[in-house]
Amino acid sequence: MGKDNKPSRSWRVKLHEVIYGADTPAGKWFDISLFIIIIISIVLVMLESVKEVDDRYHDLLYIAEWVITIFFTIEYMARVISVKKPSKYIFSFYGIIDFLSTIPLYLSFFLVGSQSLVALRALRLMRIFRILKLARFIGESTNFARALKASRAKISVFLLFVLVLCIILGTVMYLVEETEESGFTSIPRSVYWAIVTLTTVGYGDIAPITPLGQFIASLIMILGYGIIAIPTGIVSSEMTKVKKRDVHTNTISCHNCLADDHRDDAEFCYNCGNPFH
Repeated sequence: MGKDNKPSRSWRVKLHEVIYGADTPAGKWFDISLFIIIIISIVLVMLESVKEVDDRYHDLLYIAEWVITIFFTIEYMARVISVKKPSKYIFSFYGIIDFLSTIPLYLSFFLVGSQSLVALRALRLMRIFRILKLARFIGESTNFARALKASRAKISVFLLFVLVLCIILGTVMYLVEETEESGFTSIPRSVYWAIVTLTTVGYGDIAPITPLGQFIASLIMILGYGIIAIPTGIVSSEMTKVKKRDVHTNTISCHNCLADDHRDDAEFCYNCGNPFH
């Protein structure tokens, strides 16, 4: 029995290394090819939404969409059978995205208009973070996520401060520009203007008309440039700290629990203890 199961385990492990492992040449080419096919699929969906293009090349686009759907179906099934516990992948974040991006064309046989859900495949572009690791940007996306997590308290306080500032500035502008012509007809509407101005978006639907109001608006615009730079500085500072204590990681994915971001010298999975082959 053991001898009969050994070849089965061998091909499943090899398939897992290609699909989930990004450090091998085969895994690298698989991820890059998958990324290119995802891009092509999204382009096809976009072209299909253009009436002139769809009228002329409808059959060609439809066939190409089915070819890509079949490829994604085979890829999804391969991901399921290459792990020891399929439910770990099926109910994972990427597993749900892969499933949702595969079924729309099949649903079109039963539900009219469901084919448009193929645009969900754009979510699969999130796999670019794994591909970037292959290109020797290993750990950068992880470091950024760690920096954001470490910065969340500071950024939350900063956003609260900005919100309070916008309420104060909006109230002041309401008192200064309380006319129908300027558009500052209420405090909530004035706060909306303060947010738009402070973030340097500037829709222009509301604008001060009094000299004092225009002077205050100018100060808010200048203040906005300084405020925008603060979150960037907070995250950059945390990223510097993360890099100082960072340990080089690879893209090995555990065959048992699908955990990744293991250290280069890891022999066992940090999550479940499964030994690496």
